Amino acid sequence: MTFEGLRVAVTGAGRDTGRLLAREFAARGAHVYVSARDEIAAEATVDLINGEGPGSAEAYGCDLADPDAVRGFAASLAARTGHLDVLVNNAAAYAKGPDLEDAPDDAIESVIGGAATGTTLLVKHLLPLLRASSRPDIVNLVSGCGEPGHRRSTAHPAFYAAKHAQAGLADILSYRLRPEGIRVISLYPPDFVQDGPRTADALLTARSVADCVLFAVGQPRDCFIREFRFEQEQASLNPATPDGRTD
Repeated sequence: MTFEGLRVAVTGAGRDTGRLLAREFAARGAHVYVSARDEIAAEATVDLINGEGPGSAEAYGCDLADPDAVRGFAASLAARTGHLDVLVNNAAAYAKGPDLEDAPDDAIESVIGGAATGTTLLVKHLLPLLRASSRPDIVNLVSGCGEPGHRRSTAHPAFYAAKHAQAGLADILSYRLRPEGIRVISLYPPDFVQDGPRTADALLTARSVADCVLFAVGQPRDCFIREFRFEQEQASLNPATPDGRTD
């Protein structure tokens, strides 16, 4: 599978799953716009990519909980390129603890504001670039916490609320953007680990999640894979190790 020449934006790519996704796209020839709340972390990812090849990357700081930062990131991309082929909405602030009282108000605002408002604004402001592509994809790493009836994670209720909002956005966009040829692909992984054995009796790994993204984006344009839903046989992870994605 090759993505030679594609222009790909990955949010939350300063480490972990976002960094893995950015590197995998670049390893297949893409030019990646790496964003993270911590611009230094984004630059570290870019250094890895530019040192590995064959693709390339550039770094941007973007806190999805800050609407001005979101608009600024979108404007920076518009100044750098006339189109965007793939947008990967990976970034998500996380809060742990089953009770509402387990997280302070500012953390709740950040969690919901980033995943819900921030993702919505980013898609809105990048749509012109996506519409200018001959093969546009929007990929959303939603989380199993966005599935109706999901109760297995120890994530804070604010994270559940944020992910349900993100799922609703993805659902309606998939319907409304399909006539334009824009594919909206959403993944609903349970809590997963960054590394581990990829066996049937082990927890889902970030690399398996990334492989699903690469597979979906690599399909011919007549193939609209709308969602990836995952079985979860294992108990949820310790609250200190959430679903593997950070911003």
